[in-house]
Amino acid sequence: MSQSQVLARKWRPRTFSELTGQEHVVRALSNALIQNRLHHAYLFTGTRGVGKTTVARIFAKALNCEKGVTDTPCGSCAACMEIDRGHFADLIELDAASNTQVDHMRDLLENALYAPTSARFKIYIIDEVHMLSKSAFNAMLKTLEEPPEHVKFVLATTDPQKIPITVLSRCLQFNLKQIPPVLIADYLRDILTKEHIPADDKSLALIARAAQGSMRDALSILDQAIAFGEGKIIESTVREMLGVIDQSHLYAILDALAEKNGKQILAIATEMDARCLSFETALQDLAAILHSVALFQTIPEAINEDLPEYQNIVSLAETFAPEDIQLFYQIALHGRQDLPLAPDEYAGFTMSLIRMLAFMPDDLSSEDIAPEKQTENIKQIIHQPGSLPNSKTEHSPTPSDFKNIPGTAATPQNWPELVKHLKLKGMAKMLAHHSEAKQMTADTIELLIPEIHKHLLDKKYQSTIKSALDAHFGRPVKLSFTIGSITGMTPVAIQQQENEQKQAQAIAAIEKDPVVQDLVDSFDAKIIESSIKPIQTQGEQT
Repeated sequence: MSQSQVLARKWRPRTFSELTGQEHVVRALSNALIQNRLHHAYLFTGTRGVGKTTVARIFAKALNCEKGVTDTPCGSCAACMEIDRGHFADLIELDAASNTQVDHMRDLLENALYAPTSARFKIYIIDEVHMLSKSAFNAMLKTLEEPPEHVKFVLATTDPQKIPITVLSRCLQFNLKQIPPVLIADYLRDILTKEHIPADDKSLALIARAAQGSMRDALSILDQAIAFGEGKIIESTVREMLGVIDQSHLYAILDALAEKNGKQILAIATEMDARCLSFETALQDLAAILHSVALFQTIPEAINEDLPEYQNIVSLAETFAPEDIQLFYQIALHGRQDLPLAPDEYAGFTMSLIRMLAFMPDDLSSEDIAPEKQTENIKQIIHQPGSLPNSKTEHSPTPSDFKNIPGTAATPQNWPELVKHLKLKGMAKMLAHHSEAKQMTADTIELLIPEIHKHLLDKKYQSTIKSALDAHFGRPVKLSFTIGSITGMTPVAIQQQENEQKQAQAIAAIEKDPVVQDLVDSFDAKIIESSIKPIQTQGEQT
């Protein structure tokens, strides 16, 4: 690696094709250049390090390249090379943060009246333009109203709200977006390959996330990581440098939370404290994980299957109910906000985890609730979420019902009930729930899995299901999976139908309840149907 030049300068994009994550801006500017539909003033907005000045310099080359106005400047003519070196006489760059006064702006604009020294256009790049004084903006406005044909203004800012509307209205505006971590990691990987520096994907993902959408920041962090790792990019050293929490700690906390294992949760937190890890960062990362889980529960395709933590996210999405994830997310956010008020960071962090544990559902059956309490719940149903006792008139199958199913009775229709008693967890549970029985006898079970869930067909998960079936029946069972079309008889589909039926029954029962009817009639009250939740009795799966 070159020791004389930092990566951000050495690998600064020199053409539109080398830019990362700003395709919408590149497309608009390229079309304008190709069609020769040029404006006299452009405004690039966006957070730091996303490429505003870089785009401006490439645009300057496109306007002044000796082969003509083009969206693909040659990079080898005198104009292109001088712009790349920062020595082009007709490209004037100004940092408005250190040149806010009107006198400087007037001198600059008076110079704009003169023709370019040797170029096609005289170009003014004004960075952080929002820092100009009001009088300086007024001076600029006069030139923007009647600009000379040979002058182009390229303004850049991180805060467009501070620019007067009279200036904004005379500029073509382009908003440069924060660059997604995946694109940053890919770009860093490409640079390191050219620099012959080894790196692993997890290290690059950590750097990309720490950059928060800024490619310049990512390259600066990468420079530090190379120095910190003595010429290598290693995950452990990157974590140490950034003070990043090992995600395995947080996933272990959530696994312990699912098991309601407070002792294990506290032990993990204590280990994190012993390693002097940042609990503020831990709560931030925990909220990020919960956000990913909520996304998967709502829109599964929103989570990239190539992510290293994909399987963990899927497992948590299957383990926790969506409302639990929403609650944990809020607790993590409030915990981070309250951290400065806690006796110390350890106390604040563990208190947030204890809150999550305290709000875990108790899975009480209707028999555990006293009759007077049931009546009280009904009275409160109008004003706050409540529960309706759900009496069952039909016999609920028990594990003994499935112990020795004769060949004639073991039909595909038995599969959803059988799954309930296998006590599967995580991805194996998800595979079973999304499968439908094609054939089912006393010794053989053939399952169908739809194409959309074929990623679940891991041998480890299949083996877990087979072991559960062998233990359940007390004898070896031949289990096989095939990908194909299903009829809708998967456990998850049937459970959803049952939930919808129970919800409808619960709403009907509430509406018919004499106490509720009396409240509605007496106080002109309204029943909030979304607040009605049927109680899950013992034996039912969540």
